[in-house]
Amino acid sequence: MTRIGVDYTAAVAQSAGIGRYVRELFTAFHQLEHKHQLSFFAASAKPFRSDLLNVRRLPFHDKWLARAWHRFRLPIPVELLTGRVDLFHSPDFTLPPTLKGTLTLLTVHDLSFVQIPESADDQLREYLNRAVPHSVDRSDHILADSKSTRQDLIDLWGTLPEKVTVLYPGIDSHFQPVTDSDEQKRIRIKYKLDTHPFILSIGTLQPRKNYKMLIRAFRQLSTEFPELVLVIGGGPGWKYQDILLEPEVMGIKDKVRFIGFVADEDLPTLMSTCSIFAMPSLYEGFGLPVLEAMACGVPVITSNISSLPEVAGDAAVTVHPHDQDQLAQALYLMLSDQDRRHDAIRKGFKQASRFSWEQSARQLLSIYNTMLS
Repeated sequence: MTRIGVDYTAAVAQSAGIGRYVRELFTAFHQLEHKHQLSFFAASAKPFRSDLLNVRRLPFHDKWLARAWHRFRLPIPVELLTGRVDLFHSPDFTLPPTLKGTLTLLTVHDLSFVQIPESADDQLREYLNRAVPHSVDRSDHILADSKSTRQDLIDLWGTLPEKVTVLYPGIDSHFQPVTDSDEQKRIRIKYKLDTHPFILSIGTLQPRKNYKMLIRAFRQLSTEFPELVLVIGGGPGWKYQDILLEPEVMGIKDKVRFIGFVADEDLPTLMSTCSIFAMPSLYEGFGLPVLEAMACGVPVITSNISSLPEVAGDAAVTVHPHDQDQLAQALYLMLSDQDRRHDAIRKGFKQASRFSWEQSARQLLSIYNTMLS
C-alpha cells in the first residue's frame, strides 16, 4: 500500500476560498475506493473537528511552519509530521521540504499576486513571490484550477507545459434552487436583509474582487430600480477599508449591505433568493461562486478576463471589469429582460452540471495513480 501525505492546514485555517476547496475535494476523495493510505496534518493553535478524515493536529499556528520552511528555508522534512510517504501533496501554493525520493504534487490556484500585484497585501505578496516560484520549481507535478492559471504558470514562470495538469474544482450537490419561503425568510432575518430584491456578490473583501466598480455600476441603477439593494457577502481581507466607504462616497449607503462571511450551508438559499449574482473580479484562478449561483438558478454577470469566461461558458453575461457602463447595462438587462433571464438560468443549470467534486476527486486519484505507478 502506498502512502500519501496531505497538508490539510488550509481546510481548518480558512473558512472560504482555498479552505473550502481543500475540504470539499478531500471529503469527496474519502468516498472513493482506492489502494492508498492518506496521512493528513494541519497546523492549528485551536482544536478543530474533522468528521470524515483522520487529521493530525499540530498544536501551533500555521504561520510558524511557513516561516520555518519558506522564510528561513529550514530543511525540516515534512515526513517528520506525516511519517514516511511515497507522495506528498500540498494543495495550497507552497511545498515544504521532503526527503529524497518522495514524490511531490503542488496545487497552484492562481497567480493574482503576480498579475495584479497592487491588489495584494505587501507582506503577503512578498512571501508568495519568494515561496511559490521556489515550490513550483521543486515540485514533480503541479495542479492548476483552470486552463487560465495553467497558462499563467507557463507564460510567467516558464513552467514546462507537461508539468501542469488542470484539475477543475466542483460544485457540492446542495447547491440547487431553494424555493421554500420559510427558509428564505430565515436567511433574510439572519443576515439582516429586508424584503427588497437584491443583487448578490460573494467573496473576501479585497481589491481583486472589484467591489468598488460594482458599487458604482449599481448606483447607476438606483433611480430605475428604487427598491433594489446590493448585498456583498465576505469577510475582511486586505485593503478593504475603501470598499466599505464606497457606498457613502457614492451617496447610496442605505442601499448597500455588507453582511460579512456567509456560512457554507447558507449560500444556496442566499443565492436562490437574489435577483442576480454578480462577480466582476479583476482576476480569478477559477471563480467557483459563479457556478454555484448558476446551480441555484440565478442569472450571473461576471468578467471577461482570466479564468471566468472559461468557467462561465456561454451561460453568463461577461463584461470588461473596468467598464462601469457595460457592467451597469448588463445588470439592467438581467433585471428588465425576462427572456434573457430565463435563457441565462437555463444555460446556467447546464454549465454547472459539468462540474462536481466527485469528478474532481476521481481525477485526483488518477493523477496519484499515474505518479505512483
